[in-house]
Amino acid sequence: MVPSNKPTVHERGNARLDAVLDFVAFAAKSMPITTLLDEAPRRIATIFEADVSSLYLVEGDGAELVMRGNVGFSNSALGQVRLRVGEGITGEAVEYQRPISAETAEQHASYKYFAELHEERFPVFLAVPIRGKTGPVGALVVQRRAIPFEAKDIELLTALGAVIAGGIHHAELIDAHRARTPRQAGGGTRKVTLTGRPAHPGRVLGAIAALRRPPPRPTEESSAPASRVVDVRLLKGAFDVAARAIEGLREEARRLDMVAEAAFLVTYGEILGDMRFRERAMELTSAGGGIAQALSQVAREATRVAVSFTRDAFLEDRARDMEDLCDAITMLAFYDKRTALPNKAILIGDGVTVFDLLISSRAKPVAVALSERSGGPRTQALLRLLGVPAIVDVQGIFRWASEGDLALLDADHGILVINPSKSEMAALREHRRPPVRAD
Repeated sequence: MVPSNKPTVHERGNARLDAVLDFVAFAAKSMPITTLLDEAPRRIATIFEADVSSLYLVEGDGAELVMRGNVGFSNSALGQVRLRVGEGITGEAVEYQRPISAETAEQHASYKYFAELHEERFPVFLAVPIRGKTGPVGALVVQRRAIPFEAKDIELLTALGAVIAGGIHHAELIDAHRARTPRQAGGGTRKVTLTGRPAHPGRVLGAIAALRRPPPRPTEESSAPASRVVDVRLLKGAFDVAARAIEGLREEARRLDMVAEAAFLVTYGEILGDMRFRERAMELTSAGGGIAQALSQVAREATRVAVSFTRDAFLEDRARDMEDLCDAITMLAFYDKRTALPNKAILIGDGVTVFDLLISSRAKPVAVALSERSGGPRTQALLRLLGVPAIVDVQGIFRWASEGDLALLDADHGILVINPSKSEMAALREHRRPPVRAD
């Protein structure tokens, strides 16, 4: 039989080929980085029939790999699983710029175990580097419970990594590179993407506003006798409001099963229940010093005791909590427009305290982004109690964010986009749209 010279058109029906062609069409489009992080791992997992697919990005000083996209593990791994280039199988693949595979990953000499991932469930491992114009931009990893990856899998995953390299806005994710093109004054000058660690999930759009604290010099207060009576009444009311609010936060902590993490609220409750504290503040206020000055003096007296000869760590912590609480009571007692926050803003700062749960939360913020100075279990607990999307450890946030800038905060992946594009805002709206129910 004479063989036919007629070319073969490979119609749809080959599941793997169809998935590859769909992926190439998807990756060729310009898209928001969050769309890429959501979709690329899902499509890669389908192509390779993998139980796990992860997308790592090179960040920071160019020597850190951060998992920003994933299917197969809990969403809590995003932004939290981090490797140095050269660390673990994935880090080695990036360092050597060569694919690395293993049939039993934990037996590999470079294997790094993350207990929170329970990776032992997926021992078949393949990591390939994603190359950019000037060096590595990330890595793709696929994992299976069984069935080793073949040579054709390694070749294909390497090629697909090259396809998505152009979709990774690498320059926007490396602070050292951005430093060469400094921000112009006035805000809103350019789009910048900053990364951090997710603290509380969610995605929102809002205007940037810096967290406030009471000014060091309070608004002038009258020392007239009638005014002192009013001040004492206002202070008493502020104490009562603060006590109810703290009890409400403790109840919320119980509801969220985080009593241990929020144990510091007990100290705040004890301070508010300390009649000597209340009476001293009332005494100073009725003497004509004003609420702000009275509470400031009470806090200073507590600090002096804490740092005196005893150097008691418990008293030092209690003094800091008292100072924080005094700031909050001051704001509850009377309004100072200099510390007012705009409603429904994305709040940025170095950290949050109970003051923010009592005061800043009244402006109904839509999200919180904290600098690299934040951290610790108390911050995590406070953000969870605040209950809005939040990311921490955002480097360069004060250099690039200005008051009033429009920003998109993606606390699922740990990304803050300042001055997002129209397509990024559209992608957020699409993400928040409820799924269409099939009748």
